[in-house]
Amino acid sequence: MNKTPSATASQSNMQRSYRYYELVMVGFVAVYLCSNLIGPAKAAQIQLPFIGAFTFGAGVLFFPLSYVFGDILTEVYGYARARKVIWAGFGAMLFAAIMATVVVALPPAPDWPNQGAYETVFGQTWRIVAASMTAYFCGEFVNSYVLAKMKVAADGKRMGVRFVVSTVFGEGVDSLLFYPIAFYGMWGNDLLLKVMAAQWGLKVLVEIVMLPATIAIVNALKKAETEDYYDRDTAFTPFSLKT
Repeated sequence: MNKTPSATASQSNMQRSYRYYELVMVGFVAVYLCSNLIGPAKAAQIQLPFIGAFTFGAGVLFFPLSYVFGDILTEVYGYARARKVIWAGFGAMLFAAIMATVVVALPPAPDWPNQGAYETVFGQTWRIVAASMTAYFCGEFVNSYVLAKMKVAADGKRMGVRFVVSTVFGEGVDSLLFYPIAFYGMWGNDLLLKVMAAQWGLKVLVEIVMLPATIAIVNALKKAETEDYYDRDTAFTPFSLKT
């Protein structure tokens, strides 16, 4: 496994191909698109012991899975390859937002009665789209950066702790950006802070619940790919597609 900080080892990593990297990329993009296009359209409510009714956006259950994929990518393949996948997700979401805007704006056929429902599901305002994409872009890169730096500092140890801590930072930045950009001036400040804190906590909780599965997948991929990348000489700029 690649634990040697030499230039030769680093170049070898960047030039080689992997069996499962593209599949992880597809999974990441699919989860990100679905959690943004399907989940936000529904407000769900469940009854919790000692708490009562708890209302939340359904997408919050699945969006944290994108951070699980981000952890897997950075831990196994390194920051540069995770960066490429983050950009792929950003591009896919931008195209989906443009496509949704165009399709919603097209005049409906006279005998098609579902325009209102279609607008409800896919007619998000560009303020919310901009908030989502800004929060995603910054949060995912923070998650990947923190994880990569912690891995080098800990010499690969305490994987579970590193996954949770990086998610706390990444999801924290995500929530801190999304809700003010999307809803400041529309919601009261108290409500904004409450929802922001609740969503942040719930997302981190999903990460913790998924931790055993995440660690098992990471260990299996490291063995299958014969790779365990350490970002000792990585350029951490997010504005690059170089791997």
